[in-house]
Amino acid sequence: MNQTIQMHQIARELPEYDCWFSHLFTDSPIINAAIEHTTLINGTILGEQFKENSENYLRSHNLQIDYRAETNDYDLVVYCSDLMIPERMRSTKMIWVQEGMVDKYTVRSKVIKTLGLPPWFCCNTSLNGASNICDIYCTASEGYKNYFSKTGSDLSKMIVTGMPNYDNLKQFINNDFPYHNYVMVATSDMRETYRIENRPAFIKKAVKIANGRQLLFKLHPNEKYDRAEAEIRKYAPADTLIFQAGNTNEMIANCEELITQYSTVVYTGIALGKKVHSYFELKELKRLSPIQNGGTSARNIANVCRDFLEFSGPKEDFVKTYKFRPVLFKYTEARRVLDAVSA
Repeated sequence: MNQTIQMHQIARELPEYDCWFSHLFTDSPIINAAIEHTTLINGTILGEQFKENSENYLRSHNLQIDYRAETNDYDLVVYCSDLMIPERMRSTKMIWVQEGMVDKYTVRSKVIKTLGLPPWFCCNTSLNGASNICDIYCTASEGYKNYFSKTGSDLSKMIVTGMPNYDNLKQFINNDFPYHNYVMVATSDMRETYRIENRPAFIKKAVKIANGRQLLFKLHPNEKYDRAEAEIRKYAPADTLIFQAGNTNEMIANCEELITQYSTVVYTGIALGKKVHSYFELKELKRLSPIQNGGTSARNIANVCRDFLEFSGPKEDFVKTYKFRPVLFKYTEARRVLDAVSA
């Protein structure tokens, strides 16, 4: 849903164009056979439940759907993932937009990259943004711009636009979430995506960090709720709060301390000045943190889309002369109030 909502925000800034939407798809016969005949893909973004959720959102906003891009010929395609872009789409102008953090770049990632194997062989997102297939890469920060250039995509293609959904996090300070002053734990769906996790040990560590303070667990929406809840009830104090749904950013705004695993929401904690814990190195996270530009990232990306669409030369030449000018946001009275509350 994060990707779907982000793409909707960008399209809203392009009212003069005929925008269509597709859930992520691939032309790989191996993956498509796995989707059709097995349950192996169910826990990934390609799973049917995620497609259904995405399309329900699109229909609820009267947006045009063209699953697998089979209805029209397109002048521009905007992706959140370059892990599995079909060959038939690669002659079209392509823009990649960052939608969250990526998994750790490991030895396996390096081997797959070196051997030229499909990046989805990693079975994670460590090579997302690293294929260099797209013509332009819109990143969340200067830190990520340098990161993606080191993992495989050309630095000349990188434009720091900010990342929708994570570019105006102070807006969540004033909220109606009824709980305050707890230690919040944001879990990840590692087991659902076939990665190893010792959840009891993680819960016990969270209890130790809380040191008597109330705990609040916000589960990843892809997690098996019954299993996760049973584990928390077994290893955490009886008054521990557990949520599967709800506004995660508001929950973070009201917490004293944030504990995460591999979750982009750690950036919310950093932006709001919370003490945070993560499986990633904290110093690196602060370097990579998305810029806070008052919620103008979608407009920035839309302006890049518009300029690229109107560019009449070979698409490979666009970045050679393009001068990106970010949208400047006004320091309004509402923002003064938010900053005062934050201070």
